[in-house]
Amino acid sequence: MGFFAILSALSLAGWLYLTFAHGKFWQPLFAPPANDPAAWPSVDIIVPARDEAASLPRSLPSLLEQDYKGAWRIILVDDHSSDGTGDVARKLAAAAGQSERLTVIAAPDLKEGWSGKVAAMDSGVAQSRADFILFADADIRHAPRSLTGLVAGAEARKLDLASRMVTLHCASLAEKFLIPAFVFFFAMLYPFARANDPDSGVAAAAGGAMLVRRTALDNIGGLARIKSKLIDDCALARVIKDSGGGRETPGRIELALIREIESLRVYPAFGDVRRMIARTAFTQLCHSPLYLAGTLLGMGLMFLLPMSMAMFGSSAAAWIGATAWFVMGILYMPMVIFYRLSPLWAFTLPAAALFYMGATIDSARLYWQGKGGQWKGRSQA
Repeated sequence: MGFFAILSALSLAGWLYLTFAHGKFWQPLFAPPANDPAAWPSVDIIVPARDEAASLPRSLPSLLEQDYKGAWRIILVDDHSSDGTGDVARKLAAAAGQSERLTVIAAPDLKEGWSGKVAAMDSGVAQSRADFILFADADIRHAPRSLTGLVAGAEARKLDLASRMVTLHCASLAEKFLIPAFVFFFAMLYPFARANDPDSGVAAAAGGAMLVRRTALDNIGGLARIKSKLIDDCALARVIKDSGGGRETPGRIELALIREIESLRVYPAFGDVRRMIARTAFTQLCHSPLYLAGTLLGMGLMFLLPMSMAMFGSSAAAWIGATAWFVMGILYMPMVIFYRLSPLWAFTLPAAALFYMGATIDSARLYWQGKGGQWKGRSQA
């Protein structure tokens, strides 16, 4: 067997391992329904918002229209916006006749060692006394019963953190090509079933919609535990799973996909997606050149080699590469179908992986230039 046939066989072996022994990461996971609790706990919805005046008219009304039966309110944290975000929020609440539901506060000056979003979230937590806190991004649209479903599930399954990977916008060519791949890669890195398993060391969350039990947040010492984290959702899941249930008791977390909560943020061009990835990709690799090199080599072997061998290899290497590419496509297909795309998109995954590799290199470049973690005028990495 030739050298490239051996490499193709290694790639195929890797995909077979991922198929049968990696927590069924390829299978979209949804939260099971739950019965209503005997009593509905109180909830504060904390919305960190920086320059979100354009998004709020489409997102905030969906929060104001929640049909939750317990006590609840919204705390919007205006994070040094320059576009009148706070005023827009107040006007929307007044127009909906829900001014009493909304409290707008100004985020304090950013303290050293804190990332901007976590600091804004923490200032909202300081205003809250509710049993649960729902951290909700300002560019997310909720179905009327999304809060009810989250709380019912958390109470029924005794969860300390329930988060949902919201349905991302997927309409432009760039989005169709790259957004399902983004969720697929996330699940590959953090298999949802393993994250939800109390006996597994995997912990992850999705920051667009995170319901946190207040006692769990207190048990970890509050958001100060993750004050410097750019990938705040997974960092919070990690510390809550480790000790959110009590001093020596692990917390229970749940991560699932959901259709009823949708992202309004659009990525019309490939450059928009590249910037989204580049913001935190190198942070995920702990800013390590060694991890970067290993990631690029691994992705090259797993994603690029099968397609290359299938198209340009000879005999054995071509057949093995084509088989690995086919298995890859079959695993990716459920996510493609979740986003209501043609199943044929599943076989574009190697090309999407190449794009993500380039964006990861760009993330490292930005970090080394002192521009890492850029978000609305802040460079935080």
